[in-house]
Amino acid sequence: MDDKEALRVGTAVRRRRKSMALTLATVAARSGLSVPFLSQIENERARPSTRSLERVAEALETTAAELIAAADSGRTVDVVRATEEDGARDGDATGVRCVVRGRHQLRATEYTGEQDTGREFQHHGDELMYIADGAAEVEAEGRAYRLERGDTLFLSGGVRHRWRATVPGTRILVVAAAGTVGHEASGSVGHEA
Repeated sequence: MDDKEALRVGTAVRRRRKSMALTLATVAARSGLSVPFLSQIENERARPSTRSLERVAEALETTAAELIAAADSGRTVDVVRATEEDGARDGDATGVRCVVRGRHQLRATEYTGEQDTGREFQHHGDELMYIADGAAEVEAEGRAYRLERGDTLFLSGGVRHRWRATVPGTRILVVAAAGTVGHEASGSVGHEA
């Protein structure tokens, strides 16, 4: 890891720790490193060795590679234009576009068109759906919700749900914390958000 990367990893460590609502003392106890050393890492006054970074990552329930990837996203401001096609798209999935580029604590995905996977989703973390255009129907907790342009729906972690666009050209923005959304269907964890 070069000097710039080592310096930026401190910010990634601090963001991850705060997102988990952990104190420095808790991370110190989990990692076996001292509170002052962890503070120096977070404040970019100390460069962790590879082994120290692995210990911190384990304490934060992630990997050193994930922390480095988070640190590697050196941009603090990034505009993703609606007209961009350069990797903002999610693979070959028609009508699916990542609207936050890179690896961050936040994932945001835009779904356009008549999306209906026919599967149920369940995520570890909270999720927000925003209907930018059109309409959608969401089934959650045994109830059906009809959402129209401008409506939002919040789902707390663990809530099983499924959704489908009900109007052609519907655009839905799904926002969730990165790492809390996986790929399991029907009783498992679902779509990337």
